[in-house]
Amino acid sequence: MLIPISEITISPGRREVQSGDVKELADSIAEVGLINPIMVDKSHTLIAGLHRLEAMKMLGRTEIECTVSDLAGLQAELAEIDENFIRKDLSDAEFRELLLRRKEIYESLHPETRATYDGGEFRGNQHQKVVGENFSATTKSFVQDTADKLGVSPRTVELQIQTAKNLTPEAKEILRDSDTKITKQSALKLSRLAPEQQREAARQLAAGDIHSVDEYSPTGPEAAIPPPKAPAVPYASSGRHYATFEESIADLKNHDKDCSYTPDALLAELDSFIQKFQKEFEWYSDPFCTVVFPDISHVQFDYLQKRFGTISTAIHDLLQQMKRSMKK
Repeated sequence: MLIPISEITISPGRREVQSGDVKELADSIAEVGLINPIMVDKSHTLIAGLHRLEAMKMLGRTEIECTVSDLAGLQAELAEIDENFIRKDLSDAEFRELLLRRKEIYESLHPETRATYDGGEFRGNQHQKVVGENFSATTKSFVQDTADKLGVSPRTVELQIQTAKNLTPEAKEILRDSDTKITKQSALKLSRLAPEQQREAARQLAAGDIHSVDEYSPTGPEAAIPPPKAPAVPYASSGRHYATFEESIADLKNHDKDCSYTPDALLAELDSFIQKFQKEFEWYSDPFCTVVFPDISHVQFDYLQKRFGTISTAIHDLLQQMKRSMKK
């Protein structure tokens, strides 16, 4: 239906329009007309189509074709966010913040999805049904719904949400105002730093002093705090004993040394593998992962337990083989 443009209101806080996009749309509308109506609610508040609305104003039009939606409140905001996702000028920082807001809205509208990814019934702490009949028992989880709409993997959505949740407001502001392109991977690694380190690392990235978070070294007061002392390792390399794991690895990287295996070289390599495995494994104790633990089915748990069992068996077999071969 046609609605006077003067009657359409725009809620505060919407993203600013891009003048170049408005001009491009205005040229298209002048040539072929408005193909897709804008969307407003019953009170004529804009839900979707800000750039099309501004293009019609630029052309001097006084009316615009609208779809009047029954959506209101959070549902209208969700529709607006979904439209913003397709805009080509959306920055990584804006994308993450929209994802975070979409998660809040989606799970407010569909609280059952916070309890189960299988569409089961959401119950309160006293096991009383708290989801009304208007909610579908098969509603997708936020991650799956968003991944389907954006055409990306669920893991991509999860990592972007983790970044948005864990970055401090100050780090976000530094990244947002930076003229340097900060990759999604750098933002993710930055979000995993301690809050007091994020500001300094973000500033170094924005200034171009470092090119990845892996290069970051604390220079503030926290740098004066010595790291925990690594335990002494029970092996030597090239006739020397090393007090730390790092010293032994540095020696292993020496190109001029004899690289054939020795007991010490083997232990150093296994030690390196174990340390790397432990560091990677710690990720699964992050609240971002543990939040889904209650939703894991018994079948899934049994499968995972068997998979971990294969690792334990392989370790046990290797140690037993080593023990049997040791000299008495």
